[in-house]
Amino acid sequence: MTLDVTLVGTTTKIAVLNLKPGQVVYSEAGKFLFASDDVVMETKLSAPSAPGQPAAAPAGAGGAFGGLLRGAMDAGKRMLAGESFAFTHFHTTGGDGLLGLAGVIPGEMRALELDGATTWFAEKDAFVAAEAGVNFDIAFSGLRQGMSGGEGFVLEKFTGVGTLLIAGAGDFIDINPADYGGRIRVDTGCIVAWDSSIRYGVQRVGAMNRQGAMNALFGGEGMSLATVEGNGRVILQSLTLDGLAKALEKNAGAGDKKTGLGMGGIFSGSAD
Repeated sequence: MTLDVTLVGTTTKIAVLNLKPGQVVYSEAGKFLFASDDVVMETKLSAPSAPGQPAAAPAGAGGAFGGLLRGAMDAGKRMLAGESFAFTHFHTTGGDGLLGLAGVIPGEMRALELDGATTWFAEKDAFVAAEAGVNFDIAFSGLRQGMSGGEGFVLEKFTGVGTLLIAGAGDFIDINPADYGGRIRVDTGCIVAWDSSIRYGVQRVGAMNRQGAMNALFGGEGMSLATVEGNGRVILQSLTLDGLAKALEKNAGAGDKKTGLGMGGIFSGSAD
């Protein structure tokens, strides 16, 4: 039974879910917006089991301790990926239930359908929610990618079957490197997610010469660009968190620093 998801909104997308009896959705803490009265919310350390699968903790001696230990390990993984310590589980007790979820910054959201054969990787903080059957894990990007890439050392990894909701900043664009020669260079902070058919890497902006130094120092991209290669799906965001933070910092208190006595043009602007 496919999860019924509608994405609404302009500046910031909201996911409106129509939960059927038996469907379970789990989200990161802090992504909840609203729910109908028959939707039950429970906070747990682990993701729910897929329908028809046994619960993670076995019965018998040591079962409770084993389940608690696995839950603590799962929570530790999520914290490495920048997510909350616990998940919030949602299900309906009667008929259809209404549930609203959203990201925490102005931007897009995307519903991905996992088929059990394709693994998805995402930047830290991209996860919003998923239905039972989608497994949340972490992956390590490697030393060079972690040091130079915008995604850091730890990536979010999703496997299994079901609907996955991810969010990012600004607008999204889906792109396949195979449509453009097989390889695309991207600002290191613009990659949101990619499937397992894509190879993610990092390269230097330019050669170690005068122009390369100019690119690195004044081009706004730093020393490195991310690369995505292969025949698959990549989701990019138009706004980076680093760029947003710098813009907010630059313009913080700009209303108190205006100069030029309202004459406009070169006589207006901030005191900086």
